[in-house]
Amino acid sequence: MNTLVCILISVFIVSAISLIGVFTLLFKSKSLDKVFFVLVSFATGSMLGAAFLDLMPEAIEKAPPEKVFGSVLAGLMIFFLMEKFLYWYHCHEGECDIHQFTYLNLFGDGLHNFLDGVIIAAAFLGSTSLGVITTLAIVLHEIPQELGDFGVLVYGGFSRVKALVCNFLTALTSVAGAVAAYFFLDKIEGLTPLIIGIAAGGFIYISCTDLIPELNKQRKVSISIQQFILILLGIGVILAGKAFLK
Repeated sequence: MNTLVCILISVFIVSAISLIGVFTLLFKSKSLDKVFFVLVSFATGSMLGAAFLDLMPEAIEKAPPEKVFGSVLAGLMIFFLMEKFLYWYHCHEGECDIHQFTYLNLFGDGLHNFLDGVIIAAAFLGSTSLGVITTLAIVLHEIPQELGDFGVLVYGGFSRVKALVCNFLTALTSVAGAVAAYFFLDKIEGLTPLIIGIAAGGFIYISCTDLIPELNKQRKVSISIQQFILILLGIGVILAGKAFLK
């Protein structure tokens, strides 16, 4: 089979994982409150884990640490400015039906998925077997992350259908990443660590300035313990995914 066809099939499979939130349509509205409580806490851990344990170490392998940390800082500032812009543009007199972090999450996830496409294409260009193994690893990594992303979008004000559609469209950036890597890998390879750093900065910003403050609105001890455990679980899944990749 043609290498490009294999790459495209693989990235479409990875993109389809973003539709996993469709299973929440089976739940009634009251039950969903508990589901999204779990997903937002889990997403907080998976985003922090992805930033500190996956994206940043990967970038440091390809570029000097000072450049990587500089790109992470740039990511934090970019997402700060984006959130301010979204607030000015979408909200009036302090009222906003949809939290700005939903759009930030889509942007950050789009960067992440673009890089997944680059990684899959690079692996298939090495060998078909490496491409298949890499795709499988990314699929296992994406399942919990896409669930968390879906939960964040709905918690932030999206309807379930809109969250599914937006999550899927964002996931399709992996196709763009794969095609770009297939034709221009030698030209974009040097930019990859910087893009990874910006994505990591975005995940840190969303987790620490938007999601954690939302979780802190719950003061009950038992709920706080559950949140902490779910955050650790999100981090643990990222660690497990890295172990599988090795």
